[in-house]
Amino acid sequence: MALANNLTAILNLLALLCSIPITASGIWLASKPDNECVNLLRWPVVVLGVLILVVSACGFIGAYQYKETLLAVYLCCMAILIGLLLVVLIFAFVVTRPDGSFQVPGRGYKEYRLEGFSDWLRENVVDSKNWGKIRACLADTNVCPKLSQQFITADQFFSSSSITPLQSGCCKPPTACGYNFVNPTLWQNPTNMAADADCYLWNNDQSQLCYNCNSCKAGLLGNLRKDWRKANLILIITVVVLICVYVIACSAFRNAQTEDLFRKYKQGWV
Repeated sequence: MALANNLTAILNLLALLCSIPITASGIWLASKPDNECVNLLRWPVVVLGVLILVVSACGFIGAYQYKETLLAVYLCCMAILIGLLLVVLIFAFVVTRPDGSFQVPGRGYKEYRLEGFSDWLRENVVDSKNWGKIRACLADTNVCPKLSQQFITADQFFSSSSITPLQSGCCKPPTACGYNFVNPTLWQNPTNMAADADCYLWNNDQSQLCYNCNSCKAGLLGNLRKDWRKANLILIITVVVLICVYVIACSAFRNAQTEDLFRKYKQGWV
């Protein structure tokens, strides 16, 4: 019995440790400039990580002090949380699978088309109802102003592969418009305004830029996709470990109950 309890306690401690990368991934996602402006996607991973931490702590206490009821509640709650985490992972994978990026000749960065992203992201993140608040939030960040500190010449800017999807879509006009580079957020004398509707929406006012453009919405979705894909790798590994820990913990709990029943039987209580 003691061995089974100790094993279950150790497994719950592992589950508790697994909640740390989940919570850290959620905090990292929530701290990104684009996620700061999209409230819908900010906190679900953090909440799940904290809940797993709390439930694992309860399971550890239950195993250490052999509180059978607490262990049973732990196993039930952990199964629900693992299921929810799997749902979040599968959902994030499905909605971030379409990639609206395309390569621009002579440029180190990519540009983005809104139509290339999933319907769910377009309808629930950058629809007209939400975009006004998101646009104002993005304009208050340093996403675009810091480009002018990083790049001085056109060659530096055009050859850079470090420009984020959000910067590519919101901080400059589409390349097809034919604007001439002055600095990363100041462009003049377009040669092909009819190439894209966003060409008419570009504004050198630093509070306007291309924040009203479809390319900016696409860039935001590109950033979200990139960030969630990175977080998903960590979450997948953590979920696999959690599932293994949970299966072993269930087996240990069942064996402990069997041993307890057998011991009582030998003592003549049953």
